[in-house]
Amino acid sequence: MWQLILIVIVLRTAAGKYENVNVIQDWWETAVFYQIYPRSFMDSDGDGVGDLNGITSRLEYLKELGVDATLLSPIFKSPMHDFGYDVSDYYSIQPEYGSMEDFEQLLKKANRLNIKIVLDLVPNHTSNESDWFIKSSNRDEYYSDWYVWENGHLNDRGQRSPPNNWISVFRKSAWSYMPNRDQYYLHQFGEAQPDLNYRNPVVFDEMKNIIKFWLEKGVAGMRINSINYLMETDKDTFSGHYPDEPRTGKPGLGPDDYDYLQHVYTKDQEETFDIVSQFRDVFDAISIRDNITRIMMLEAYTGIKNAVRYYGEGIHSGAHIPFNFALIADLDKDSDARDLKYTVDRWLTYKPLKKHANWVTGNQDKSRVASRFRPELVDAFNMLVLLLPGIAITYMGEEIGMVNGFVPWSETCDPLACNTDDPVNFVEVSRDPVRTPFQWNSGKNAGFSLAAHTWLPVADGYESLNVANQRSAVRSHYQVYRTLINLRFRPAFKLGRYESLALNNDVFAFKRWFNDDTYIVVMNVGKTYHVVNLTAFDLIFGQLEVEASSVLSSRTYSENIQANYLDLAADEALVLRMQV
Repeated sequence: MWQLILIVIVLRTAAGKYENVNVIQDWWETAVFYQIYPRSFMDSDGDGVGDLNGITSRLEYLKELGVDATLLSPIFKSPMHDFGYDVSDYYSIQPEYGSMEDFEQLLKKANRLNIKIVLDLVPNHTSNESDWFIKSSNRDEYYSDWYVWENGHLNDRGQRSPPNNWISVFRKSAWSYMPNRDQYYLHQFGEAQPDLNYRNPVVFDEMKNIIKFWLEKGVAGMRINSINYLMETDKDTFSGHYPDEPRTGKPGLGPDDYDYLQHVYTKDQEETFDIVSQFRDVFDAISIRDNITRIMMLEAYTGIKNAVRYYGEGIHSGAHIPFNFALIADLDKDSDARDLKYTVDRWLTYKPLKKHANWVTGNQDKSRVASRFRPELVDAFNMLVLLLPGIAITYMGEEIGMVNGFVPWSETCDPLACNTDDPVNFVEVSRDPVRTPFQWNSGKNAGFSLAAHTWLPVADGYESLNVANQRSAVRSHYQVYRTLINLRFRPAFKLGRYESLALNNDVFAFKRWFNDDTYIVVMNVGKTYHVVNLTAFDLIFGQLEVEASSVLSSRTYSENIQANYLDLAADEALVLRMQV
């Protein structure tokens, strides 16, 4: 079958021998994906902005880490009002990032290093500076119906108001008036990001052509961004008008706040799942032709029942990897071991039985682990991402425990933050702090750029928290991360079963096993010392050997502990192998 390739897993046994386990798995099914925010990863030309040649120059770092593929946040041509999430030309590279030739060189080197490249596609909306939108706003015959246009209302005094109460994710009305067309256009995100009209089959076909174009270029797949916003309710159902959305009734919110409304007409519409299925057909057709899977990833912040529907159901095929944001959305600094068990097990319970789970703790929009929780838990969360069943996705910098930077109001770039019009509380929503430049070393601008000024300021503390320091250290988050990736090659983690326990309010543990090869991953997410008994798991007894330990742990590799008595320091996390 074209979907499957043969992987031979080599397991080193306690006796020092090797056992070959032949299993049929596709390349992506247990892959480690590394997400890069290109603007902040590496600047090659000294303008203070990261670029494609910068990424190419650092591919050896990804190879050294052991990742299988890198996901690039949008690199398409854009006026950068939302830093690439407002695309003006899907067939071109943003000039700040380089040229198509630069991208082809990146692909060529990545292929040589056996690192796959996945691109981030934003099909819900374009830039308002796109030729498509300009022509549509001028009622060009071909493009007139490419966007969601609607008449507004006039009151008795002749004042104009939007068609309904829909609110943008970026706050305020989701409708903006276009004088030359004398109509409002829908933008579920920023005003500069008009929504495409997927009820127009020509728009749908064009987006499929865009996907084909980049797959033909040689990318290994695409992540389709904000997929659940793609369709709005059909206004014809409501006598030719788009209906108001009901209020949530949440306290402390005003009519400009996104959570003021229940988004029953603008998210997760039934037709969206059919669109996803048709997108998947494009990926599958090229996969069959080329005899290698081109993966389709999806991003949808939604409830779990809708999230797992994006795997596909019934006649609808879905994504290979619908992103699982549970470790981001369902946990906070007050969460304990019981919350952690519930969050992990819930996703594994809800997802379709034969589909692959995936785990991610951060991205370009959400606070970093070290800041969202605390720095001492970085290794524990990397253990979750890398050793739970399924696919691992790491946002750049989580492997070294980067923290959120501080970006003052005067330097804030994020339109979501700027749209608050609040120079004090903007920090609560700003995404800039998780997009600060990658910290390579202790030199100028953390080794990211030679520019006098970088597009965002480098985070404080980079002089000590950087790749170079952690690479040379005997113990560091970086060293732990590499150890965990190496453990993923063992059958217990690639193929093994899973069981979990909250041993008390602070200590979460899970068991992975395949045949006689058994591991326990245990983490104290509390701030106090605990003694736990790991024989609470079935068939765990005797001695366990340390395979990996968090940076602040006193345990070292190959140290033995008793299964029935493990004393765990606050924030300590361990990977233990049962001796047989």
